[in-house]
Amino acid sequence: MLKQSVSRLVSDWPAPVTWQAAASRGARKVCLTLALVSALLGAPVVHAFDASSSDPITAQGTLQAAFSPWDDIETLIIDAIDGAKKQVLVQAYLLTSKKIAMALIASQQRGIGVMVLVDAAQSAKVPSSKAHDLSLAGISVWLETGYQNAHNKVIVIDAGTASATVITGSYNFTWSAQHKNSENILIARRNPLLAARYALNWERHRQGATPYK
Repeated sequence: MLKQSVSRLVSDWPAPVTWQAAASRGARKVCLTLALVSALLGAPVVHAFDASSSDPITAQGTLQAAFSPWDDIETLIIDAIDGAKKQVLVQAYLLTSKKIAMALIASQQRGIGVMVLVDAAQSAKVPSSKAHDLSLAGISVWLETGYQNAHNKVIVIDAGTASATVITGSYNFTWSAQHKNSENILIARRNPLLAARYALNWERHRQGATPYK
């Protein structure tokens, strides 16, 4: 049943390409197919898993909760990005943090496939948005235009691997979120099934987004 479920899942994905190709400027597909199949077939699950389903997922790995302004969420995010081995997928309502942008650019430069979705209206309205800087650095950036607010704040790291990590919460990737606001994040490490679901949703959003120019 698991193999059949995985087959249904990957049949909807683009043809696989290398992680290195995904890191290139011209890449326009999330390259999870081969790695995702490998991770899912080797994962300790007790039932068929379909990343497109909203059914509950068996808990795996570890959870870390953090709360600004008391906890240094920005550093937690940067450390997670710095530890990426293959890929970083970002969904941002607003990304103005210089430090987080620098971490994404550094990961891109060391061969990690970094791809970013941002809310189009926020990117256009806020002069300190880092979308342009990321694009100039060779990171593939897309603008979400299909919603009143593309309000996701999500980072998926190394989906399709045993160490897959999801970061999500109220925390925008901004200086204010760390220093002025009351925010939270949850970091779910070593949970490939959860990361697969978030990565699939990331790709669904990317398909409806516009490449940054």
